[in-house]
Amino acid sequence: MNWAALVPVLLLAASNVVMNVAWYGHLKVPHLALWLAVLAAWGIALFEYSLAVPANRIGAATYSLAELKTIQEVLSLATFVVVAWVLFDQRPGPSQIAGFALIAGGAWLVFKAPFG
Repeated sequence: MNWAALVPVLLLAASNVVMNVAWYGHLKVPHLALWLAVLAAWGIALFEYSLAVPANRIGAATYSLAELKTIQEVLSLATFVVVAWVLFDQRPGPSQIAGFALIAGGAWLVFKAPFG
C-alpha cells in the first residue's frame, strides 16, 4: 500500500466530515443564537484545518494541486451525504445522485488528463 498517497486522502476525508458538521450541525439547534453558532462552527473549523493543512502538505509530494483540490471536493460531497443522512435523515434523490455522478466524471478527467 502506498501510504504517501493514502494518508492525505484519509486526512482530507476526516477534515471534510468535521467541516460538514461545522457547516450544518448547528441546524440541529435552531434556537441557538446565530453568533454562538458561528463561534461554534469556527471552533470546529479550527480543528478541521489541523487535518486539512497536513493533508495538503503531505499530499503535495504525491498529487498535483488540481488533484488535491479534486480529492477534497469529492470527499466534501461524499461526507456531506453521510452527514445529511446521519444528522438529518436526508438521503440523496435521483437528481442529486446524477449531479454527483457528473462531478465524479469531472474528477476522473482531472486524474486521467485525457486532453493533455
